[in-house]
Amino acid sequence: MSIPFAEVIGDPIAQSKSPAIHTHWLAQAGLAGEYGRAHVLPEDLAAYVAQARARPDWRGCNVTMPHKQALMPLLDRLDPLARAIGAVNTVAREQDGVLTGYNTDAGGFLEPIRAELAQPHLFRMARILGTGGAARAIVVALAQEGFTLVLAGRDPGKARAMLDELAPDGEHHAIALDHFAEPTDFAFDDREGCLDLVVNASPLGMEGQPPLAFDLSHAPPGSIFYDIVTHPLDTPLLQAARAAGFRTVDGLSMLIGQAALAFEKFYGIAPPREQDDALRKVLTA
Repeated sequence: MSIPFAEVIGDPIAQSKSPAIHTHWLAQAGLAGEYGRAHVLPEDLAAYVAQARARPDWRGCNVTMPHKQALMPLLDRLDPLARAIGAVNTVAREQDGVLTGYNTDAGGFLEPIRAELAQPHLFRMARILGTGGAARAIVVALAQEGFTLVLAGRDPGKARAMLDELAPDGEHHAIALDHFAEPTDFAFDDREGCLDLVVNASPLGMEGQPPLAFDLSHAPPGSIFYDIVTHPLDTPLLQAARAAGFRTVDGLSMLIGQAALAFEKFYGIAPPREQDDALRKVLTA
C-alpha cells in the first residue's frame, strides 16, 4: 500500500511553512503520510500536473504564488467557492481520480473569528487593506458572512472592480489606501451590537516591505485588528492596536486554519488541533 503524499508548489517555494505544519500534524496523528515541497516554474506547471496525475501516492498539493490562477484550467473540477474567488490554493485528488481545485484561504481566514460570527449583530463592517490575491478570498468570505466592506487599495479603481466582481450584491465601498494614513475626527456611534474588523490583506508591514500607514482613529471602538502578515508575526499594526486596547489576530491563525482544511482533503482525517500552541512554537522558532 502506497503512503499518501502531498506537497506545496510555488515559485519561489523555500519560504513556505506548509511542510512544517503538515509534518507536525502527521506526527501528532500517528498517520502514515508524507508532505514535501516542489519548486515549479510557471512554464512547467502543466507538466507538473501531468506527472502528479501519474503518481498513485499523490493526494494533492497546496498552491502558492504565482500559480493560484494559472492552475485552474488544468484541473478537472473547481469547488464553487474557489470559482467565486477566482483562485485555487489547494488541489485534491478525489476518490474517482478527479483533480478538484479548492480555496481554503477563505475558511482559514474566518476560523479565528468564528465565535464572533456565530453571534447576531445589528451591523457588520470590515475595512480591508489591500487588493491582491489574498484580499480576493477575504472579500468573498466576509461578504458571505454579511459584512459591508470598505476595500482600500493604492488604486481605488482596482478596488471598485474587485468589489463589483466578487461581491456585486452588497453596498460596499472602494477607497484609496492612503485615506487611512491620516487621523480622522469622525465620531463613531455606539457600536454595541456591531462587529467591526480592520484587516491588513497586503504585504505592507512585512519584513522588507514598507510599513502600513493606518491611523487608529479610523477604527471604531471594539474593532478586531487582523493582520495576515506572518513575518514578522507581531506586526507594528498589531502592536499599536493591542496597545490601544483592541483585540488582535495574527497571520499564523489564517495560515494554520487554511492548512487544516487542506490536510483533511489530503489525508482523509481532520488534523489534531490540541497541540496548536506547540505548532506555533515550531513555526516561529
